[in-house]
Amino acid sequence: MDLPYAEPYRIKMIEPIRRSSQAEREAWLARAKYNLFNLRSEEVYIDLLTDSGTGAMSSAQWAEIMLGDESYAGASSYYKLKETIADLTGLPFFLPAHQGRAAENVLFSALIGTGEEGRGKVVPGNSHFDTTKGHIESRHAHAVDCTIDEAFDTELDHPFKGNIDLGKLETVLKAHRREDIPLCLITVTCNSSGGQPVSLENIRATAALCRRYGIPVFLDAARFAENAWFIQQREASCAGMGIKDIVKAMFAEVDGCAMSSKKDGIVNIGGFTAYRGEELFRKAMGFNIMYEGYNTYGGMAGRDLGALSVGLREACEADYLAARIGQVAWLGQALVDAGVPVQRPFGGHAIFVDAKRFLPGVRKEEFVAQTLGVEVYREGGVRGVEIGAVLADRDPETRENRYPALELLRLAIPRRTYTNDHMAYVAATLIRVFERRKAITRGYRITWEAPILRHFTAEFAPLS
Repeated sequence: MDLPYAEPYRIKMIEPIRRSSQAEREAWLARAKYNLFNLRSEEVYIDLLTDSGTGAMSSAQWAEIMLGDESYAGASSYYKLKETIADLTGLPFFLPAHQGRAAENVLFSALIGTGEEGRGKVVPGNSHFDTTKGHIESRHAHAVDCTIDEAFDTELDHPFKGNIDLGKLETVLKAHRREDIPLCLITVTCNSSGGQPVSLENIRATAALCRRYGIPVFLDAARFAENAWFIQQREASCAGMGIKDIVKAMFAEVDGCAMSSKKDGIVNIGGFTAYRGEELFRKAMGFNIMYEGYNTYGGMAGRDLGALSVGLREACEADYLAARIGQVAWLGQALVDAGVPVQRPFGGHAIFVDAKRFLPGVRKEEFVAQTLGVEVYREGGVRGVEIGAVLADRDPETRENRYPALELLRLAIPRRTYTNDHMAYVAATLIRVFERRKAITRGYRITWEAPILRHFTAEFAPLS
């Protein structure tokens, strides 16, 4: 009999967490205006709001923290990171930024423009993430979703639900002038469709199609290593390839990337853009200096640059990826076994609960996934995040609410942070809510919202 598989690390330090009472949680929800972002961290028992910057760093990363070179220009920590990025991706030019949305700001300023320069432009891709869409729309451009239709059927077991539909993409490319399509963006893995991977075949086909039309292709590479693991496991032609070989093959097809390093960099802060061509790199450099800082630190401390140089390599280790993605799947299977509807197959960084199927009695106008998120926190102090109509925001022109095909509650698992006992508690909490789901028939209304990216700060009131 094979031995059971265990995590490829041991715990060296712990942080106490406190389990609250339901009465306490009721009071905290009211004070937070029913927006889970407004809760204080000590009011959360298991925090699955995000996997961004919430993971645990390794002893090697902490050692690198102590070696951080805080020189303003030319720090050795910068050159360690430059070498790592070039080695893993093959991209020779990079600019550090303090986090992913800052990296997007630099990249889109260089490619789409600033102010009114983006008006009339379109950026096709696979289910753009919320901040990505926000950066595009704040420039008066449009994000066009070209994800395959299979992504929007949570019961369908398709191996690469993050794939771009080449027919949809070509329709966009034919309908617009070359100068009105500044880039095509491939998000790996695709967060908004359920943490779903993109196949290497699809990356290659998308890049080839875009090259025919003269459109540059970039990766949103926040979870590039997890995407490579899925390619290795699910794409027959890549079964014999190593993770780093797959990573190199993914990046070989594109003109550059933007990355939130708080995901597959396994650090608490940081991001970067990387480029194949020097001309665009030099153009982006000006925006990086304006928005982030000098090119060899870009809003990051030297110690964080060093920790990232280690984290990027650790994220590509097969044992780490098997344990990380395996834990996510463990939670997913526990929910499926209890009849809880989730996006299948399970994603790389999170389990996405299908809120429409979970709460069929709540109307879409009452924010189904937001309602489910509140109920899960109320039940057991578990914090997830809504990926639905609140996050979809309003149409920038009509100002009407947008109702996406999927209403999802995302349970994002921080890296190397929780044990499977914690996952069992999360599953039990969801199952308890699922058992009383028929009694949940009303949702929430928005009482205040920001003009863009409203989900972070919106305030709600319950409907009765």
